[in-house]
Amino acid sequence: MASKLMHAVQYDSYGGGPSGLKHVEVPVPIPKTNEVLIKLEATSINPVDWKIQSGLLRPLLPRKFPFIPCTDVSGEVVEVGPQVNDFKVGDKVITKLTNPYAGGLAEFAVVAESSTAARPSEVSAAEAASLPVAGQTARDVLTQVGGVKFDGTGEPKNILVTAASGGVGVFVVQLAKLGNNHVTATCGARNIDLIKSLGADEVLDYKTPEGASLKSPSGRKYDVVIHCTAGIPWSVFEPNLSENGVVADITPGPRSMWTFAVKKLTFSKKQWVPFLLTPTREGLEHLGQLVKDGKLKTIIDSKFPLSKAEDAWAKSIDGHATGKIIVEQ
Repeated sequence: MASKLMHAVQYDSYGGGPSGLKHVEVPVPIPKTNEVLIKLEATSINPVDWKIQSGLLRPLLPRKFPFIPCTDVSGEVVEVGPQVNDFKVGDKVITKLTNPYAGGLAEFAVVAESSTAARPSEVSAAEAASLPVAGQTARDVLTQVGGVKFDGTGEPKNILVTAASGGVGVFVVQLAKLGNNHVTATCGARNIDLIKSLGADEVLDYKTPEGASLKSPSGRKYDVVIHCTAGIPWSVFEPNLSENGVVADITPGPRSMWTFAVKKLTFSKKQWVPFLLTPTREGLEHLGQLVKDGKLKTIIDSKFPLSKAEDAWAKSIDGHATGKIIVEQ
């Protein structure tokens, strides 16, 4: 396997967008002692993937050029390292590759056994590839910041989800409803019916005055806001929050960190919390089980072959995808 070449898509420098992606032939990677080699079947694109290319996290990421982007993958194990115990050749898996090294836009990738989960046979490769970042972010921000319990034993909360039709938002809506919470969501007019079908109790068109103000149609104050977009200031959220309301920002930037600090330093009862995901095998296993059981739907915006990866890249950059964009190998 190690002597063979594989098709991959990489970029050689910051910038360039879709035109900066190059189709190349590179050696198939070799798994280390605690790694598995996966023949990839599906990869999903997250906004952070092209933001890294644009230089957002320069000089931290990528670790070096040339760089094969994308982390969220699903496929079949074709080789295992000598210390791998939980997987064997032929197993179907879900995993998140590490951002510094990535490798998702290729035919094969290596990944640590510890961050890999078994994929239920009832879950397709495309569905599975939708889960690592978007699904786990939704799951973990709701539990860790929102205090949501998916078995319904927690106290019901009023939850607002911004950009609810995006990759993370569609999962947040569904998982929040699993916990018996009242969910208000914002999205574009074309996606209102979809978001209602996923369980949202109230849906606001973000382009209307009501949507821009984030006011609940039923007059509720929000205990938790899962903020899945950018550009909405604290001053818009604050009057809509309950006494101890919290805004969890899943795409934090400098302004987000400043707001967080100010709220902490002033001992405000209403808080702004930047959220960064720490992926786990347990999280992937839980999400895979929910999809298998029909309790969680993955929303696929579109699928592209690896040979058209730059078209998938452009669609993600455009910013109007409903759910996940998938590249199939």
